[in-house]
Amino acid sequence: MKMTITEKILAAHAKVEKVVPGQLINAQVDVVLGNDVTAPVAIREFNGLGAKKVFDREKVVLVPDHFTPNKDIKSAEQVKVIKEFAKEHSITNYFEVGRMGIEHCLLPEAGLVLPGDVVIGADSHTCTYGALGAFATGVGSTDMAAGMATGEAWFKVPPTIKFVFRGTDFNPWVSGKDLILYAIGQIGVDGALYHAMEFTGEGINALSMDSRFSMCNMAIEAGGKNGIIAPDDKTLAYVKERAKREFKIYQSDPDAEYARVIEYNVSDIGPQVAFPHLPENTRNVSDAGDIRINQVVIGSCTNGRMEDLRIAASILEGKKVHPDVRCIVIPGTQKIYLQAVKEGLVEIFINANAAVSTPTCGPCLGGHMGILAKGERALSTTNRNFVGRMGHPESEVYLSNPAVAAASAVLGHIGHPQEVEK
Repeated sequence: MKMTITEKILAAHAKVEKVVPGQLINAQVDVVLGNDVTAPVAIREFNGLGAKKVFDREKVVLVPDHFTPNKDIKSAEQVKVIKEFAKEHSITNYFEVGRMGIEHCLLPEAGLVLPGDVVIGADSHTCTYGALGAFATGVGSTDMAAGMATGEAWFKVPPTIKFVFRGTDFNPWVSGKDLILYAIGQIGVDGALYHAMEFTGEGINALSMDSRFSMCNMAIEAGGKNGIIAPDDKTLAYVKERAKREFKIYQSDPDAEYARVIEYNVSDIGPQVAFPHLPENTRNVSDAGDIRINQVVIGSCTNGRMEDLRIAASILEGKKVHPDVRCIVIPGTQKIYLQAVKEGLVEIFINANAAVSTPTCGPCLGGHMGILAKGERALSTTNRNFVGRMGHPESEVYLSNPAVAAASAVLGHIGHPQEVEK
């Protein structure tokens, strides 16, 4: 009966004693999530099923965040569809502009995802919530529609790869973003294809919750079905002040079976940069060479949280963004934005000549608020750097943590934070 944390959560929600990798199951879900890009399609399919009401108006969450505030007529029409659906079905957790945030920053902050949950979202980075010890995965609009109607989803139980990060002697300016970029660089973008990625070890235990969210967020960039970190005291401290319902903690059995066990030492990992056009093209920032940039983006569901903004501000304080660079800072939620105002971080950003945006996915997917022209280069704290991801197909996107991004904004080229430290 020995199982991993992912297997235990799925077994509990399928109401069976045990599951094994490859097994097909039907499982109850705790949250069904959609955004302004995916939810309108799911709503059309929901109506096509002949469904009269959602399974639970508290457990369907709709967050317009990708092209909002509405950037054009098409995006306005998309949001109108989900807003009217939310009103028709009395959905509690519809987040209008002014209340919304980037979905994968917002849901944990609002206590809508808790340890032990099964979460499906029509967005590939739904895997973020694994940082809370939940099974969370992206699905298509059809599965979202079925989930809204029935409260269930089908899964093939994934095998699990255990990633053990040894030690706590982190190199300067290294965060969870660097650990996951390093791992993706080692195994490749399909190295964990349809596997659960379980992160553990002393290095993971030492990470903040914000860094853990960043790690699980990018499990999909290695092909993972989900990323997950077993809850500990930091997790409980985070959720107990937010939780509005009961939750259950799961841990992997000591003798659970894994498809692979991969070990790294955090002392071997420096700040990472992923070169175009794949997240696996990683190297230490010290090996980046002279890469001139036109834009820096600090934000997204990967790195738009308070820790990220504080790190960026600590580097930008008293400095100016290079005259050849646009620096765009996007807080992950309204609450994060307000806290950044209270702490004086927004003033630091503006004094450094950075632009600060209301919460939005915006430039991450080439939506708005920072589109690249032909031949331009961006360094971004986002999660993908595919061809044309942030604009013109002949532009380039490099990925890094917020410290490297902020330092590079000042330098005008990709560089190490130590190059601009006071």
